[in-house]
Amino acid sequence: MRPSSGASYTHVQGLSRGLAILHAINLSANGWASIAELSATTGLHRTTVRRLLETLQAEGYVRRSVSDDSYRLNQKIRQLSDGFTDDEWISEVANPVLGELLQKVVWPSDLSTLDGDCMLVRETTHRFSPLSFHRAMIRQRMPVLFTSAGRAYLAYCSPEERRQILQLLVAGNDEQANFARNRVLVEQMLEKVRRQGYATNDGEWNLQVKIAAIAVPIRHKGSVLAAVNVVFLKKAVPMDEAVRRYLPELNAAVEKIERRLDELETPVLPDATGPMARRP
Repeated sequence: MRPSSGASYTHVQGLSRGLAILHAINLSANGWASIAELSATTGLHRTTVRRLLETLQAEGYVRRSVSDDSYRLNQKIRQLSDGFTDDEWISEVANPVLGELLQKVVWPSDLSTLDGDCMLVRETTHRFSPLSFHRAMIRQRMPVLFTSAGRAYLAYCSPEERRQILQLLVAGNDEQANFARNRVLVEQMLEKVRRQGYATNDGEWNLQVKIAAIAVPIRHKGSVLAAVNVVFLKKAVPMDEAVRRYLPELNAAVEKIERRLDELETPVLPDATGPMARRP
């Protein structure tokens, strides 16, 4: 690996080799590997592998099995990812995938997380899409029940979280609160989302009646973390056509994000601004 053109210092080869060893152990079958296997995987000489392993073991990041002379990651390795926050997984994991999605569908997309009684746009491709009609979408708050992202989140979150979200919505005094009070209608809508495998908004939000969207949730370790949508003009793309053209790409993007999240050492927890955090 060569240093970037703007680097002030030369590349530290020993550090790269140590990281390569950790990565190889992490990807090995059953979570352990011998020196010979690590040498074959990394392309490093066995003597170099042994020296690196002894250093990593002394620092507490790997441990050696005395029974078969194999190595595995130690508990201390988790400290390296303890500071990986939800903002970081969005920027490091989701952001590149949203960029790839934009190249395929052209229409903009948003990644939104629950923020109390609203969905909060955390990342977006609006500013890069030639078809965007709202450039400043970051940190915008959107209703849960009238947006595809909110409906996707609500349909697939846990029953207890759903109950708390609806309790918050009912406590309001707006159009969304009135909708939330009709539990039969809400459950019918959410059941349709689950049956389809995706959520839609075909202009139901009175502030954006010309805009439609489809969305699917991002799930990780049994929890819903966020939802990703594709947004388009109703008059330009009928809903059935949008589902046919964009849903496969949207599903593929979300599956890619979920796979990358599964590769993280430390599970990503749902955003702390959800309903659990808002309880007195």
